[in-house]
Amino acid sequence: MAGLALRVAGRQLSQRGGSGAPILLRQMFEPESCTYTYLLGDRESREAILIDPVLETAPRDAQLVRELGLRLLYAVNTHCHADHVNGSGGAPPPLSLLRPLSPACQSVISRLSGAQADLHIDEGDSIRFGRFALETRASPGHTPGCVTFVLNDHSMAFTGDALLIRGCGRTDFQQGCAKTLYHSVHEKIFTLPSDCLIYPAHDYHGLTVSTVEEEPTLNPRLTLSCEEFVKVMDNLNLPKPKQIDIAVPANMRCGVQSPPS
Repeated sequence: MAGLALRVAGRQLSQRGGSGAPILLRQMFEPESCTYTYLLGDRESREAILIDPVLETAPRDAQLVRELGLRLLYAVNTHCHADHVNGSGGAPPPLSLLRPLSPACQSVISRLSGAQADLHIDEGDSIRFGRFALETRASPGHTPGCVTFVLNDHSMAFTGDALLIRGCGRTDFQQGCAKTLYHSVHEKIFTLPSDCLIYPAHDYHGLTVSTVEEEPTLNPRLTLSCEEFVKVMDNLNLPKPKQIDIAVPANMRCGVQSPPS
């Protein structure tokens, strides 16, 4: 994992990614699966990463990377999604759209996901782009391979499906476990600074961002005790995601690069 898993020495100020800040942040939405994709870039080096790209919106993402003059290093996945095909997924087109912008662009996913990828990450690994890095925190429960990515100054966290705004990911498929998810959120996410911004992989109510201060007191599921949380999650009785039979097999092949000719 040379070039990927680098320990972060010290903290760097992100200034929340606003206009003129050193870090560039764009939040993009895919309406069919209600998925957020995040583009993060270093304004100085122009190095960038995509978090949770979606197949259908890969052309949009590629165009934005080009317009902003960025060099895409990684297409990163918080977990193996069941409700959409990753933009770094098994079909050739997504990364064939992204890689011309940067031949070094590689797909990334947790080793515990069991999915193929160019690079696998584990707890404590860091993904660097320019002056910044994302720290990997294992946050299983929705799936065994879920991770949360935390910017190295702890100003923002990309929580995938582990923690949503006033909700959380399901635990009734893909080897999910409600008890594990409860402990992941409380031990790996709620221990971040109270003003840390929470950016989820999905939202179904038009919300875009939350904070570590809000969710432990306002999230109706995660304010429960662990025992009560497990009961709620075990009795949701929701239909399975419409794309699960297509998405999961495709996402297990996470855009692996062809070997050099």
